[in-house]
Amino acid sequence: MSTIAATEFLPLVATAGVARDFIVVSLHDVAPSSQQVANTIISELARHGVRVCSLLVVPDFHHQGLFTEDRQFVSWLRGLAAEGHEIVIHGYFHERPRRAKETLRDKFLTRFYTQHEGEFYDLGYDEALRRIASARDEFRAHGLNPRGFVAPAWLLGDEAERAACDAQMEYTTRLRTVCDLRSGDVFSARTLVYSVENNWRRAVSRTWNAAMFRFLKIKPLLRISIHPPDYFHPTIWRQILALITATSSVRTATTYQDWIAEQRLRR
Repeated sequence: MSTIAATEFLPLVATAGVARDFIVVSLHDVAPSSQQVANTIISELARHGVRVCSLLVVPDFHHQGLFTEDRQFVSWLRGLAAEGHEIVIHGYFHERPRRAKETLRDKFLTRFYTQHEGEFYDLGYDEALRRIASARDEFRAHGLNPRGFVAPAWLLGDEAERAACDAQMEYTTRLRTVCDLRSGDVFSARTLVYSVENNWRRAVSRTWNAAMFRFLKIKPLLRISIHPPDYFHPTIWRQILALITATSSVRTATTYQDWIAEQRLRR
């Protein structure tokens, strides 16, 4: 790949190139209904050295209405993008109705693991392409230019991944990987993520992420995924900030699109 082709992916890639190791903090489920807490989270992250995030925006969260109908929300997103934050397409409805004749694995992943939000888990190619392309066009029509697509709960079936590529998405992520859809390169990079629905899930999440952090902190890319409800649980939020603080002197905060562009330049 030529330098021109790589750098046209994002103009900010050079700002991340001065360090070897990186951290991407992604904020999921961004929608008008979560704007207030999302803005608070972004402000607190900035005070802890994370000045750019990947913001995963749901076009029509749980069928509550298209985000494009909220002019103030759109203006807010544009302002964040102008500051260097990345806007990412995060599903379309972030909701998956139950299917007939689901296997035990299907039920576990879509009901227990993700609580009916694995929208792109088994979505067919045509419908996946329609939703992703519609989201892309809606974002672009309102002055936003998303490069990446991340499926809710990272449950992305093969047909849906092909649709994301055909919809001109540059990359996607899963729980354990980041995938460059243009080149096909798959980078091993597990994310830290929390489940906060009840006390035992929160306790397990804190223990698991503390252990995983000791393993992941030596990796070139550290990923931390935040959902709006995380902020309302003080023990969870304190741990998130502690993990970020522990890496602030050795990692550069970046976004997924910048990180992908950096890998392309290195090749």
